[in-house]
Amino acid sequence: MARTQSRHHAPDELVTGPGSQLSRRVALIAAITPFVVIATDLLVAVLAGPGLRWLSMLAAAPALAAARYGPRSVIAFGAVSLAIGVTLGMRPGSPSVDDQAFVLAALAVITVASALLSALRQRRERELIAVRSVAEAAQQAILAPVPERVGSLRIAVRYSAAAAEASIGGDLYGVVLTPFGPRAIMADVRGKGLPAVSTAALVLGVFREAAHDEPDLLRVVDRVENSLRRNLGGDDFVTAVLVGFPSPDLLHIANCGHVPPLLVHRQVVTVVEPESTVPPLGLLELSEARPALVSVAFEEGDQLLLYTDGVTEARNHQGVFFPLPERLQQHLTADFTGTLDALHARLLDHNGGRLNDDAALLLIQRTAP
Repeated sequence: MARTQSRHHAPDELVTGPGSQLSRRVALIAAITPFVVIATDLLVAVLAGPGLRWLSMLAAAPALAAARYGPRSVIAFGAVSLAIGVTLGMRPGSPSVDDQAFVLAALAVITVASALLSALRQRRERELIAVRSVAEAAQQAILAPVPERVGSLRIAVRYSAAAAEASIGGDLYGVVLTPFGPRAIMADVRGKGLPAVSTAALVLGVFREAAHDEPDLLRVVDRVENSLRRNLGGDDFVTAVLVGFPSPDLLHIANCGHVPPLLVHRQVVTVVEPESTVPPLGLLELSEARPALVSVAFEEGDQLLLYTDGVTEARNHQGVFFPLPERLQQHLTADFTGTLDALHARLLDHNGGRLNDDAALLLIQRTAP
C-alpha cells in the first residue's frame, strides 16, 4: 500500500485543508473551555464579592467537559468546582448555608449527570469506530491495489473516503489483464455503508470473471447487469463505465449512467460522451436503451481519466461544482502521477478539505509497448 498509484486514504488522512484546521480549532476550544469557565468564575467571585450568581456558573465546567473528556475527568472538574464553591462560600457576607447547600447540591447532580453522558458518548464513539473499522477493512479488501502497469498501460489511482460518520460508500474500480487486452471498470453504487460495500464486491467479482471470459465488452456489461438484477433491491442501481483496450491504439467505452470519462489527446482534454443516455446497471430492463461501444483512438502518450460523481459534485463554500476538465487541463504534466496528485489536492482545496461523498480517480496512460 505504500505506492502512490494504489494508495487508499483513510478519512482522517484526507482532512488536510481549511476544514481540518477548523475541526482542530473546535477541538482545542472544547478542551480548554472548562478551564476557562473555572478561571472566569474565580475572577468574578473576587471582583463581585460574595453571592450565588458566580456559584451557579461553576456548573458549566463539568457540563462542558462532558463534550470532550471522559467520566473521570468530568468528575474531577465537578470536584474542583465544588471545592471552589465551598471555599469561597466561607467568606464573610456569603449567602446562608442553606442557600449555598442547594446550589452546591445542584452542582453535584449536574456533575454526575455529565459524567454519565460522557460515558455514553465514549461508548457510542467506540461502537462507531468499530463499525467503521470493519467497513473500511471490507472496502479496502475489495478495492485491491491496482498494478502500476498493465501491458502498455500505466495506471494511477486516488481514492478519497468522505470525511463524515458514514464515510464508507460504494465507489469501486478495477483493472484486469485479460486474453482480450486490459479492461477497467469505474462504478458507483447507490447508497452507503456495508450494503453498498457488499454490492461493490458483487460488481467487481462479476466484472473480473466476465472480463476474462467474454470477448465482447458489452457481454461483460450484460453479465454484471444480470447478476445485479438477481441480487439488488428494486430501488438500487450502479452507475458504471467499462473500458476495454482490444489493441494498443484503440479503446472501447461502455457507459451505463456514469459520469463520462475524460480523454487527454495531445495535451488537450475532451469529454467522451456516450452515444445515447443509458440507465445505470440494475435498471437496464426498465428502458429500451442499450449500452453501445464508443471507439476512441488511444495513441502513445494519451491518457484516460475515469472518476465518480463525488469528484464533479464536490462544491466549494459558494456552491460551485469542482471543474474537473478545466483542472485536469491545468495540471497536465510530464509526471504521470503528479497530475493525479495535483488533481486530488485541488479537489480537497475546492471542498474545504472535507468531502461529502466518496471520490475516486483512475488515470490510465498509453506508453510505449
